[in-house]
Amino acid sequence: MPERIPELDKDVKDKLEKVGIEMDKEKRSAIFLQVDQKVETSSSYASSIEMISIKKALEKYDWLHDYFWKVVSRDKDEYTKEVDVEEVNGYFIRALPGAKVDFPVEACLYLKSPKKQKVHNIIIAEENSELNIISGCASHPGLTTGMHLGISEFYVKKNAKLSFTMIHNWENNIEVRPRSAAIVEEGGTYISNYIIMNPVKIVQSYPTVHLNGDNSTAIMSSVIVAINDSIVDTGSRVIIKGKGASAEILSRAISKGGTIYSRGDIVGDSPDARGHLECMGMMLSEQGSIIAIPELEAKHPNVDLSHEAAIGKIAEEEIFYLMSRGFTRDEATAAIVRGFLDIDIKGLPPALKKKIDEAINLVEKELI
Repeated sequence: MPERIPELDKDVKDKLEKVGIEMDKEKRSAIFLQVDQKVETSSSYASSIEMISIKKALEKYDWLHDYFWKVVSRDKDEYTKEVDVEEVNGYFIRALPGAKVDFPVEACLYLKSPKKQKVHNIIIAEENSELNIISGCASHPGLTTGMHLGISEFYVKKNAKLSFTMIHNWENNIEVRPRSAAIVEEGGTYISNYIIMNPVKIVQSYPTVHLNGDNSTAIMSSVIVAINDSIVDTGSRVIIKGKGASAEILSRAISKGGTIYSRGDIVGDSPDARGHLECMGMMLSEQGSIIAIPELEAKHPNVDLSHEAAIGKIAEEEIFYLMSRGFTRDEATAAIVRGFLDIDIKGLPPALKKKIDEAINLVEKELI
């Protein structure tokens, strides 16, 4: 029996909507909401999708302990050590073998009190399944301090496909330090999208994907806007072990007074490994900075790895051209910024693409 969805204050609902979470069961296959350390609701509306808290899942399945802290190390750093405690909570999402659902799973981690939220998530796409997730993380309006510490471990089984879109919406003084990693088996596809376009004190994250299976695929995309004094230090790393496996890392970064470290690393360690890394940055302010750090590492003679990186400002000739076509200067600037942020993500379900577009549209005017 699905759990009752709690009544939420309007400001909380507004925050959730900005990170793609809608309290309407007709539009999603499962829902999860955790406020601080308390799970407010955890329900599945599709028989092939399992959604419960990680505490309940570990009690229910002995085999799940083999997945817990398997791909992320407990002692990776001081933040993983802090999460390795009894009071930790989070979600367990599992698509059963062969499962394919029309609507995405929605999961929200909400920070309401000025404390540390400690989260550990496990996501499993079983063999031949297709799992689409929107994960929205946000903090309460007006919250002046707090920290989110999140561990997420992803497992994509043979010929499965997992799309994971994370949208962040924090307050100015919140620290965010997620640690995540994924294992992809033969023929599996892992698509990860990360979006942050609101002020935050610091985000520090560097997820790693292990393409262990032959002909497996990883597509990692990020859209980052750093406003005022925000520091966003993030990127993606893909280690290609499977024969014929491929990886693509795409990043769009805009600084409007904030600092962005845009990292990317592809390691080719198998025959016929293919990888491409693309990092593009745009400065909209005299303050702030963008530091692009692309890395390629070949550990096998038969690999094909490439990267391109560029950082610049909006070209005046582009603005003048659009103004000659009837746009105002602000409209021309907005159109250029919107086009810059638009990443064509291969294999993304329409529902997730729509959420990404909505998230970008919400802040487009604030950038001008």
